[in-house]
Amino acid sequence: MMLTTQSPSPQQETPHQQEASPAAGRMYVTGPLESGFDSVLTPEALAFLAALHTQLLDERRTLLTEREFRSAAFLRGEFPAYPEETRAIREDTSWHAIGHRGAKGLSRRRVEITGAPDGRTAANALNSDADSWLADFEDAMSPTWANVVTGQANLMEAVRGRLRHVTRVGKLYEQRNPNPPTIVVRPRGLHLPEAHLRYTDAQGAETQASASIVDFGLYFFHNARALAEAGGGAYYCIPKMESAAEARWWNRMFVISQGLLGLPVGTIRATALIETLGAAIEMEEIVWELRDHCAGLHAGRWDYIFSMIKAFRHDPTFLLPDRKVLTMDLPFLRAYTQRIVDVCHRRNIHALGGMATAFPDREDPEKTAEAQLRVREDKEHEAAQGFDGTWVAHPSLIPVARAAFEEVLGDDDSQIDWVPPTSGSGENGAITAADLLSREGLPTTEDLSKRVSEEGVRTNIRAGLAYLNAWLSGQGALKVDHLVEDVSSVEISRAQIWQWIRRGVQLEGGRVLTGLLVDRWLAEELAITERSPIDHYTDAAELFRAGAMGEELPESFTVHAYDRHLVDRRARAFGSYPGAVR
Repeated sequence: MMLTTQSPSPQQETPHQQEASPAAGRMYVTGPLESGFDSVLTPEALAFLAALHTQLLDERRTLLTEREFRSAAFLRGEFPAYPEETRAIREDTSWHAIGHRGAKGLSRRRVEITGAPDGRTAANALNSDADSWLADFEDAMSPTWANVVTGQANLMEAVRGRLRHVTRVGKLYEQRNPNPPTIVVRPRGLHLPEAHLRYTDAQGAETQASASIVDFGLYFFHNARALAEAGGGAYYCIPKMESAAEARWWNRMFVISQGLLGLPVGTIRATALIETLGAAIEMEEIVWELRDHCAGLHAGRWDYIFSMIKAFRHDPTFLLPDRKVLTMDLPFLRAYTQRIVDVCHRRNIHALGGMATAFPDREDPEKTAEAQLRVREDKEHEAAQGFDGTWVAHPSLIPVARAAFEEVLGDDDSQIDWVPPTSGSGENGAITAADLLSREGLPTTEDLSKRVSEEGVRTNIRAGLAYLNAWLSGQGALKVDHLVEDVSSVEISRAQIWQWIRRGVQLEGGRVLTGLLVDRWLAEELAITERSPIDHYTDAAELFRAGAMGEELPESFTVHAYDRHLVDRRARAFGSYPGAVR
């Protein structure tokens, strides 16, 4: 049952109302066309992307400007609260989102394996016994032009059960599983551009394409009809949202796209990642905006911690310890996960837990056993909290995570019918905005000397350098010190160091952490790093210094690093377009 007292949401508009004229704008390829790219970048697909840009690009610019205002408000100490104007949505218990109803392959999501859509990773994921595969164009993929287009080509093959990949040394990876995991695609976030496609509007103004529209649109255009005819649909995981207004933008894209291809509303199902403070505050409103397409919410734990550090980077009461001792038991993180489960189950959708970052080591049985134990404990905790499923990054961890959920769920697909009690400060234990912003349990600057170590700082440096080098080399995620590192872990590593320097944190042994000390340790880590004849460690070190040691904390390393290092020179030759970032 839907609310009738609110203004109509974009998803209530008919596909006919949303249709755009493909002639309103045009999409041009500015990146190099390699073998096989023409199967993805067809004239029809480019016209579809142009139609989406025509209707969505101006609103995207507005939303990104609103992000700047929101960030500035946080820095002024204007802490967010649940919006009063949407109180009716939160208090009306009668409405539900569509959930997994009629969505083949989404009823059981106990274990989702995640990874970039490259051929090897895709084949391994599809041959696993996970319930779903998150094909990640965002945190787990370096967004080189080749990776973006090849990833889409791989998904076209995977949807049709014929993925086949041969490595440079001749090793074959192919799709063999007769019942592969359900494919869920994570496009890049709202703030990211795609420099190798150029959109020209009806007035002749040019801009780089939106990476979100490109990733979403190419997958939808090439695969949605085939998926629907097989009884399923096009399933997505939406990252980096900061408000319900951004959810409305995504939902509008869903409605427009379904209308353009003549597919019914609900062909698309979206799981929203709750990984920013703004999204945590407006969680229920996000589900409301997406309700005709929303299948669940995902806990993006590392990105959420990064978002909190960014929001309160100048607040001396918000300090976090070494990553190795940072747990989800902190009150503000416990409130975050409790609210995800509470909102999901009241609105009849799946609540999905966070990534298991521990990584097995086939050459070290002891480390593998330790990783499995850590994953088991983490997933047992999530299942007990009420989550319906979780993420892992390696196929060998699937049975460990599955066993933790099976102990709690038994034969049931989910725990949606159970709304667990919460321990918030609101009426009947409800989680309040104050609970999400709680400083309880956080160390003071004086206490932090017991919880920040030289090794903790070096771990952050090591992880940052290794991942940035891999990212600049076209790789998306990698193992460092037996942990999976991706964009989110680099962001939190650099943000922690930036804040520790600003607070003058005293380390174990009495030394004060300074930029000079971090720079010395960074140089030492570079000196002992195994280098190859062709690597990107010099650029990686420059990026890390800019992100961790500058006067201001950059909102994201990816936009600057992408524009400077990953944009192909042939695309760059077109120059800077208005709105290159937006």
